[in-house]
Amino acid sequence: MEKKTITISVYNIIADKTAMDVDQGQKIFERIDKAFKESLYIDVSFQNIELITTAFLNTAFGQLYRDHKEDFIREHLKTSNLTNSGMIKLKKVVETAKLYYKDPKALEQSIKDILED
Repeated sequence: MEKKTITISVYNIIADKTAMDVDQGQKIFERIDKAFKESLYIDVSFQNIELITTAFLNTAFGQLYRDHKEDFIREHLKTSNLTNSGMIKLKKVVETAKLYYKDPKALEQSIKDILED
């Protein structure tokens, strides 16, 4: 069976060269999530995107780990045209999301404990 791959263009969806806020990230998340539910393979293209924040990446990609297994995400999702700094930010976001969704209450308690010290 042939893999059906779709491209999600961040630039075309958010209509901006800067991917900075949660609302923009939510638009990307919703498209990825919908495609995942159809078991599609996805290429998220960052062509023409000049600036990316972790707030955007957390919303667009971090939430995926709440609803989908890591193996599924790894197999079905790839990115293209992402800058080196964007890739570093994305890796950090993914690491944090995996930890958080593994045990959200424990992570929240750790943060609370740190802030109270």
